Amino acid sequence: MKKRELKKIFAGFLLASSVLTACSSTTSSDKTEEKKQEEVKEEDVQTKEVSFGQAFQEAVAELEKAKEGKDVDFDKVNELYTTHLQGLVKERDTEFEDTIDQHITTALAAGKDGSMDKVVVKQLFDKLMQKVFYTTIKHEFTEVTENWTNKDVVKEEVEEAKEYYAIIQTTVEKRDAAYGTNMVDAIAGGFDEIEKAVEADDQLGFNLGKQVVDKTLMKTFYFATGAIPNGYATKAAAAAKENAEEAKIGQAEGWAFYQSIFAYLNKHAEEDATYILGQFDLQTDVTTLDPAAVNKAFVRGFSKIALHEYEESVEAWGEDKSVITALEGALFIDVIGEDIKAIIGEAEYTALTEKAQKYLEAAKAKDKATADSTLVEIQETLNTVISSAK
Repeated sequence: MKKRELKKIFAGFLLASSVLTACSSTTSSDKTEEKKQEEVKEEDVQTKEVSFGQAFQEAVAELEKAKEGKDVDFDKVNELYTTHLQGLVKERDTEFEDTIDQHITTALAAGKDGSMDKVVVKQLFDKLMQKVFYTTIKHEFTEVTENWTNKDVVKEEVEEAKEYYAIIQTTVEKRDAAYGTNMVDAIAGGFDEIEKAVEADDQLGFNLGKQVVDKTLMKTFYFATGAIPNGYATKAAAAAKENAEEAKIGQAEGWAFYQSIFAYLNKHAEEDATYILGQFDLQTDVTTLDPAAVNKAFVRGFSKIALHEYEESVEAWGEDKSVITALEGALFIDVIGEDIKAIIGEAEYTALTEKAQKYLEAAKAKDKATADSTLVEIQETLNTVISSAK
């Protein structure tokens, strides 16, 4: 690997800005024709979704040859990407003001011309595409909300979300195996609640199920990056003691996986989020990567997010949003549950989760007195965690 060129390319990733293009659409005044067009569009979407998964798997399989020291057909990978995947990536880039397409095309070009290690290219492509599938699940959930009164459309959007999840489910399974968790079951339960809510016309139930799916996927990406002992921060730091070049691959994997949760973390804990990003930056000497510091930054960051969700719950008291953000607060506590347990002890952590559940039930029942007293205790514990994780 040519270090200087690799660093230059990666610097371009971090400094790149996206050129967002506005999308316009036209509708027919003829209702019958409009319905036909929608049916054709829906069929096209279903066809594309099959090709998304297939194209992704074929591209990753080709790039995987680099691990075995074999030649990679980058023309084939580029063809798969531009023909089947790039359109979806650009849609999410526009929606989320992101630059994933630029990252991927730059990496593939660098892999082809030899200025970037081909294994690093594989990891960047793989993990950045997983972010696109993850944000597309979020997009489908937004579509559900916007079309709530049309049950047929809503059911279709839920199915599409499940299909996108199926593409990245193996990532969840790997983290379950590494940490002894049951996130696959949690996500399946979230989707079950969503489908029940759609049938019952229960929009609050849908939003609660959606949060379980979303935050469990965020937990997956945290486990892959900053959790101890199996996150890429830990793996890369350990590898750096033996082989810095090999460690760069783990550092790249951590960076690419981190992109799925960076924006959310950065919104509520900018200092912590930026520190983590810097540690995974390939311009950072991998031998200086500090997994314990990365882990603590994650713990502080997710604790701050949980506190923010509870603040929003108070502000929206009496509304559905109060219940939704109460659940989000509890879910973010769960994301770093093992870390919190290590800081305050198992008994105190169990008490914290019980209080989080108690607050959620109080929000549902609009029991302000119980909610207020319980929240004070939750906030005290989370602030203790933040102070301890420094």
